Amino acid sequence: MIVTGKHLSRRTLLRGMGAAVALPFFDAMTPAFAATTSAVKKTSPARMVFAYVPNGIDMPNWTPAADGAAFEFPEILQPLASLKDNVLVFTGLMDHNGMELGDGPGDHARAAASFLTGVHPKKTAGSDIQAGVSVDQVAAQRIGKATRLASLELGCEDGHQAGNCDSGYSCAYVNSISWRTPTVPNPPQVNPRSVFEMLFGASEDAADPAMRSRRAQFRTSILDFVADDTRRLQGDLGPTDRRKLDEYLSAIREVERQIEMTEKRNKETGVVVPSMAEPDGIPLEFAPHARLMFDLLTIALQTDTTRVATFMLAREGSNRSYREIGVPEGHHGISHHRNDPALIAKIAKINRHHIEQFAYFLGKLKSTPDGDGTLLDHTMVAYGSGISDGNRHNHDDLPVLLAGGSAMFRTGKHIRYTTSTPVANLYLSMLDRMGVPTETLGDSTGKLQHLF
Repeated sequence: MIVTGKHLSRRTLLRGMGAAVALPFFDAMTPAFAATTSAVKKTSPARMVFAYVPNGIDMPNWTPAADGAAFEFPEILQPLASLKDNVLVFTGLMDHNGMELGDGPGDHARAAASFLTGVHPKKTAGSDIQAGVSVDQVAAQRIGKATRLASLELGCEDGHQAGNCDSGYSCAYVNSISWRTPTVPNPPQVNPRSVFEMLFGASEDAADPAMRSRRAQFRTSILDFVADDTRRLQGDLGPTDRRKLDEYLSAIREVERQIEMTEKRNKETGVVVPSMAEPDGIPLEFAPHARLMFDLLTIALQTDTTRVATFMLAREGSNRSYREIGVPEGHHGISHHRNDPALIAKIAKINRHHIEQFAYFLGKLKSTPDGDGTLLDHTMVAYGSGISDGNRHNHDDLPVLLAGGSAMFRTGKHIRYTTSTPVANLYLSMLDRMGVPTETLGDSTGKLQHLF
């Protein structure tokens, strides 16, 4: 640890036996004799997160009837009701490059590949894939050196990066929304255990399945490895910071507990194969998996391990079943609803289920202190899909919303734009708030109006 008098370095780590645990912001990290407010603001950086859902949305149950601050959340967005003052809902945004533009079928691949890049992907099922640099990576390339991880890519559904997944489009397109370069996608991590080890470190023998299996029998919490450092740190903290530290370490313990319970249950039911290259800590049902990943993402943002993240709640074209909410059919299959009211109702049910997990994440951010406010105050979280109506496969009038604190933008409104407004314009505005001013991104035409 680096402690100078009463001043704690923002880069302080708890260390022990090869483990390293980053810390959230403490009052002790404010330099002595500095003006408290200005010092805190300097150490509360802006963050950006992009959450993606596939197969379009039941738009009549997504789009608010009224514009401005007087709007009410429709059925799908109802889980966000308590967070209305932290949300902007957009109508009229478009992803022109998700359209076929002479390339024929393949809307799912184009939707995912162009959603954050604003670039029409090359139609190929080979290794010569090409799209564009995504907005998250534009930010990561500029500010990523300030954090241990330049960016974090998460998901809830694994997928291949090679082969034909959508009418002649490579699987890399449907399984990634983050693109480091026009030819290099960033596949999402879907295993919570792998993400946990990415955030907190793993031992050198982690790649050896046999060694990892023996180690798992005597698994100790990572917090036990850093216990001595923790006790020393507590002696240098005031009462408020000690409480913050206890709450933060409790959150890490809870994530560990969830992962270990999942691994134990999977082992008991025969899900885990002992010779697997990675331990399987993936919950069988969607909601526990999504929330566990959101918990990990919250910790990554809280500790300033990264300031940029993407989260694919499912891969584009996903045919996942949601039996736990009464939808046993595959998602993609029923998205081609042919205007059947029964199928549309099931799509709306899935859409709301996704929003419920997103609302959980926003609630976590809002309840996590950060500097002079909360994590949500200093974070922009965009949520949406590259397809509007899954039956029509259209890419105009997209379902997109932006959540965060009023310090980031003017919240609590439904804003309607002209139908030709590129969704990439929103990303230019977000990059500007991240301190990464950018002239163009994909097919952008300028920053989005009425946000600030």
